[in-house]
Amino acid sequence: MSVSTLSRPAQTSIAAGYAGAVVTVLIWAIWVLATRHIASTSLTAIDAGLIRYGVPMLVLAPVCWRTGLLPKGVPLRLIIVMVAGAGALFFQLTAFALHSTPAAAGGILLGGSMPLATALIGVVLFGERPDRMRIVGLVAIVAGLAILLGKALVSGGMTPAGFLMLPLGGLLWAGYTHAYRRSGLTPLQGAAVITGWSTVIHLVLAAIFGTSLAAAPLPELAIQITSQGVLSGLVATFAYGTAIRALGGTQAAAFTAITPVLVTLGGGLLLGEPLGLTELFAAVVTGTGVALSTGILSKRA
Repeated sequence: MSVSTLSRPAQTSIAAGYAGAVVTVLIWAIWVLATRHIASTSLTAIDAGLIRYGVPMLVLAPVCWRTGLLPKGVPLRLIIVMVAGAGALFFQLTAFALHSTPAAAGGILLGGSMPLATALIGVVLFGERPDRMRIVGLVAIVAGLAILLGKALVSGGMTPAGFLMLPLGGLLWAGYTHAYRRSGLTPLQGAAVITGWSTVIHLVLAAIFGTSLAAAPLPELAIQITSQGVLSGLVATFAYGTAIRALGGTQAAAFTAITPVLVTLGGGLLLGEPLGLTELFAAVVTGTGVALSTGILSKRA
């Protein structure tokens, strides 16, 4: 039996898809905060990447063994896009950007660009035609990001790297969303392939640049193992795959509208970052725009 026949969208309930999307967004908010927290610890982005993909790879080793790193029936280009979009390249790019970006701003830029890029790819590559509600949503996202840009320019709280790399990370994730939906892989198989390749890549990076995992305090390791490895690497990857299979890539991505609001609140309450009306307003505008642009409130034909 080929991989593409192991799971079909009709076999995954809509309720499970919505549950997977909600779980994913909640964990993403934790992931942004935990990745931002790395800047204040002795851990490096390579250390975090080893945890992020190594922990779920150990759990999913039996699945990876059966599926293989190059599953039969899945085009190589889809595997490359999946691994780049949700694996090592995405992680290192966004971790570097979040290192110098306040959590609230990072959540808005990343959480806003993910579904925006997903919708745009659908229009450009797959012929989706946005209705009026989606167009309003796109305008709202641009407005929210413009508010954030203006605030950052005035306060000086963000580097150009954040504005450039986080939207690029969102584009990579959008590519993964569309590629995974067309791969025919189950959520567990997709997670196994991504974590398998990404662990190999991070082991190579650790061999070249070194790692400080052995010297890291246990409390720091515990936080990152829980947030990066267990929640983000294992639970969220499976949950998002379930959401894509049940709801489709565009509607699954719509749920990231919640992320900017959660991260903005978390950055202020947990990391002690400035939390003003401007940040809250930008989060609400961007989140509303994301929901509208991805069609979650659009009329169905």
